Amino acid sequence: MLKLKIFSIGKMKEKWLEQAFGEYQKRLMNRVHIDCFWAKSDAQLMEWIEKESGVIALDPLGRQFTSEEFSVFLENCWEENGARITFVIGGPEGLPPGLKQKACLISLSSLTFTHQITRLILIEQIYRAVEIQKGSQYHKA
Repeated sequence: MLKLKIFSIGKMKEKWLEQAFGEYQKRLMNRVHIDCFWAKSDAQLMEWIEKESGVIALDPLGRQFTSEEFSVFLENCWEENGARITFVIGGPEGLPPGLKQKACLISLSSLTFTHQITRLILIEQIYRAVEIQKGSQYHKA
């Protein structure tokens, strides 16, 4: 089974976002095991990341993908990292400076989102990527 960790600053404050996130987590559960960790500070986030490999951080200056390209990228990352990937979402100030050197940087959009909305967009794109890999009709190009 594929394993995915998502590290981010802060808790889910909006119930509807938590429910939507949970829906995609449920849809992925047969293919991808997802663990989420919500840090209280940049220092805690950095402490957790030190133990991780296959780190992908979301940053506005990171590489952007189409959904099909992201699907291939994700599949390659899982292959290269023993079926384990860690995503990191920074807080309002972005990523801690030391993290950018450790991680592969990608961008979901040139737009700015709250970290809570970013979590939902990320998990939906992960679900879409998995569905593209399966050849399902979820993603209609």
